[in-house]
Amino acid sequence: MAFGDLLEQVGSTGRFQILHVTLLCMPVLLMASHNLLQNFVAAVPPHYCNAHTNLSQSQLSPEETLLITVPQDQKGKPQKCQRYVTPQWHLLTKNGSDGSGEDGDTKEGLDVDLQGCRDGWTYNMTDMSSTIISDWHLVCDLRSLKQMGQTVYMGGVLVGAVVFGGLSDRYGRRILLLISNLLMAVSGTCAAFSNSFTLYCVFRFGCGMALSGLGLNTFSLIVEWIPTRVRTVVGTITGYSYTVGQLILAVIAYFIRDWRWLTLAVSLPFYVFFLISWWFHESSRWLVMSNKPEQAIKNLKRVANFNGRREEGEKIDIKMLRESMTKEMSCSQGSYSVLDLFRTPTMRTITVCLSAVWFSTSFAYYGLAMDLQKFGVDIYLIQVIFGAVDIPAKVVITVSMSFIGRRPSQCGALILAGVTILINLLVPYDKTTTRTCLAVLGKGCLAASFSCCYLYSGELYPTIVRQNGMGWVSMMARVGAMVAPMVLLTGEYIPWLPGLIYGGAPILSGVAAIFLPETLGSPLPDTIEDVVDSTQEENEKQIYPYLHFLL
Repeated sequence: MAFGDLLEQVGSTGRFQILHVTLLCMPVLLMASHNLLQNFVAAVPPHYCNAHTNLSQSQLSPEETLLITVPQDQKGKPQKCQRYVTPQWHLLTKNGSDGSGEDGDTKEGLDVDLQGCRDGWTYNMTDMSSTIISDWHLVCDLRSLKQMGQTVYMGGVLVGAVVFGGLSDRYGRRILLLISNLLMAVSGTCAAFSNSFTLYCVFRFGCGMALSGLGLNTFSLIVEWIPTRVRTVVGTITGYSYTVGQLILAVIAYFIRDWRWLTLAVSLPFYVFFLISWWFHESSRWLVMSNKPEQAIKNLKRVANFNGRREEGEKIDIKMLRESMTKEMSCSQGSYSVLDLFRTPTMRTITVCLSAVWFSTSFAYYGLAMDLQKFGVDIYLIQVIFGAVDIPAKVVITVSMSFIGRRPSQCGALILAGVTILINLLVPYDKTTTRTCLAVLGKGCLAASFSCCYLYSGELYPTIVRQNGMGWVSMMARVGAMVAPMVLLTGEYIPWLPGLIYGGAPILSGVAAIFLPETLGSPLPDTIEDVVDSTQEENEKQIYPYLHFLL
């Protein structure tokens, strides 16, 4: 495309692009920490009811007090949310103790009245010094508030996708990136010092909004300053930054066991990122599309100087820019909104299919990744495993995208993830290792799908509505992330239902991705007309027009 020629003239893979991409990837390292922070700050420690207040002065040992106040569950562990109405002193006798085994406990449990934890809970804080669960007693009747905290955060990500997606198309990528970094730093700091769960949720909502702004504008600034031939590699590098971030989170959480200090540790660096963001150059591609050619030329000349191509940069002027991008600039006269994603059959089909892809990928991903304690493995270890599996997964998807194409890679990753999750339903619950391995494989496929759809979506949407488009599909992803915890609740009634839903959704969206046009080796489109022209020939050869007719 015309802008690609100008970019080659000033240096498309020079020192500027290397430094530009490196600095933009730094905040991505800690985006994973905020996304998955819930696994550690809201970890549920082993707990049971406090003893009756009249036992506080007794000479009983903690083990004896626990024995006479809290019944055991079927696994022989203290029940979490119930205690005896009155202390069962007879259990201290030898016969009583013998009777508290498998047979005796059942018999006693049938005749003894139980009550809730009226005097609070005792927490086993061996693994952590504090979590929001132990600080605000989000257990038993309040246990659903744990999922609410994550849902509120994802709600912030959802709102941020809508707000920042539209604002960055209107006001530019750089200014919104500055605001997002500052919002993340301030909201994260305030969340760490929150004195109530309500305030914590409010500030986590702000963190969620900031994360959307960071993701959308980081991606756009990267992809709009690099040439077509290196988009796949650079997109993969960005994805690996998020992968490394998952490993960094496990390390930080391992050494910082207090949830307040952990939240603060992953938030303070964004003050530094905010200062670094002042150096970034606004996308010249966006400036041209926004009828600001003078600023676009100024930025191109700065890049040329940085890359050691001062002479080539000086040759660029308003006349050259207008002559080379007449079509694109004429198409940018009007204002564009989310509605433009649905106006034409081509854009409508792309948007509907991408919505399905993003929704199901996020839905299944967070269904697997946000409840690490269910695997019965050390949460720090499983976090490392879940993060490390992204490395080979993204290598495979990168090779696949580069040689096979974006569309088959996207379809294959989703369908394989769904099949893996469904197979896991057939594995007995006591086969913990097998179930964990299948979950890790499924999570790797979903991580590969994420890596693919970020790049794929950026290539499918034209410059004039790219941020609106990325904001829309990101919003669909957050809807999926918000729905995922709700589906987990259905497991209390039908144990296999969550797995069926988590596995079925990626398979269905993998089929929907078949109707997307291929973008391997294609230039980045600037206008809706470019998208229509580039897909017209392919549409004539495939079943793509039938979906147009249905929509």
